[in-house]
Amino acid sequence: MNPFGWGIVGPGRIAHRFAGAVRGIDGARLVAVQGRDRARAAAFAQAWSHGETPVAVTTDIDALLNDERIAAIYISTPHAFHAGAISRCLAAGKPVLCEKPLVVNHAQGLAATALARTRGVFLMEAVWTRFLPAYDAVAEWLRDGAIGRVRTMQSSFCFNIPFNAADRAFDPAQAGGALLDLGIYNLTMTRWTLQAALGQCPPLQSLRAGAALGPTGVDHRLGALLDFGDGVTSQFTCAFDSSADNSLRIFGERGVIRIPQFWQATEAELQVAGADALTIKRPFRVNGFEGEIEEAMACIRRGDIESTRISHAETLETLSWMDSLREQVGVRYPFE
Repeated sequence: MNPFGWGIVGPGRIAHRFAGAVRGIDGARLVAVQGRDRARAAAFAQAWSHGETPVAVTTDIDALLNDERIAAIYISTPHAFHAGAISRCLAAGKPVLCEKPLVVNHAQGLAATALARTRGVFLMEAVWTRFLPAYDAVAEWLRDGAIGRVRTMQSSFCFNIPFNAADRAFDPAQAGGALLDLGIYNLTMTRWTLQAALGQCPPLQSLRAGAALGPTGVDHRLGALLDFGDGVTSQFTCAFDSSADNSLRIFGERGVIRIPQFWQATEAELQVAGADALTIKRPFRVNGFEGEIEEAMACIRRGDIESTRISHAETLETLSWMDSLREQVGVRYPFE
């Protein structure tokens, strides 16, 4: 089988992790990178070139779209530029794995997924957490009813970073804010937990949010309570101005499951009343990104247009929740 060639749009920090995972996957290779800053893209390419086939460099996305060696494109630009890059790639027939959030809002998500269906081209949101081996064990505990019926979830994802109005995290023109950058993990793993425990995520009954907005108008900190009815709730906090343990705790009628550093989990703990705690460890095979990349490659080779593990419907539901949260706290981007 010919090596599966990847192209990258946006040679930023997260793209280095992607490139590292590609290098560690048999049958995959990085072919080319496109960036607005040629010097930056060239430095990225040099860092990941090896052997007799150096990574190509371009500032023109059409060069990637016309490169027959490229089987799929990974998009890792700032959030605000995802929709445009996705549209270009799908229209050209190039499958896409795009960093979370797939796009900025539900309307953009509908357009992107509709284009994927119309063109018959694969599109997937890169939510690497859902593909980590530690969650295979958690899913088994939930399916087996190890903690009884799930009652509630609590999670945090907070980092205290210096404010810089021009940084993508705080710039509304780049769709900054803690919710889209961090809170999406809390939301997507809330959905994942309920699906693993109940077979599907129940319809959301109510959603209440509060936030601290910064000088640029984006959320520096946001907390929310989601109610799914029948007493099932999920509470989370995400922030750029705070620190937290960044864990996910799943409470059931007979026990609790705790996942430390849940977005990059390598272990999980099961504590059932009256029994000793059980801790499992599942290290990354490469750097954690390999799971989502291998899923995308398998889907593309089969001719699928979406993954069942992070489907278009899943992505759209999460986007809808984030739209509602931003509306409640008053965050709106200038391009919306």
